[in-house]
Amino acid sequence: MNSSNKTRYSDEELQDFRKVIIEKLENARAEFRYHQEQLMHANENGTDDTSNSYVTLEEGSLTLEKEQHSQQAARQRKFIDHLENALIRIENKTYGICRETGKLIQKERLMAVPHATLSMEAKLKQ
Repeated sequence: MNSSNKTRYSDEELQDFRKVIIEKLENARAEFRYHQEQLMHANENGTDDTSNSYVTLEEGSLTLEKEQHSQQAARQRKFIDHLENALIRIENKTYGICRETGKLIQKERLMAVPHATLSMEAKLKQ
């Protein structure tokens, strides 16, 4: 069957996508946990025995580091949500269908961006 005539991916293809998504989800969750742990333990390297001029630098550095971990954690949380939603679309057999055009999203695009909901055609129109 020509892929331009298909209205959805086969169950077998959906299971292949599911494997890719689950692997990415596990990695994203691990990275999310890492950033959460870094945020929780950011102040454990005390500055009690450091001179005042270095304490200020150290606190500024810690604030910046905390902000970076916070941003990364938020980014991972959003990515995890997108991947979990993609798994729901697989269960509903609506995965890989562009929400704008109703056409199938290219397999290569889904392998690269497994949570994509737009075809390249629709994405470029945005």
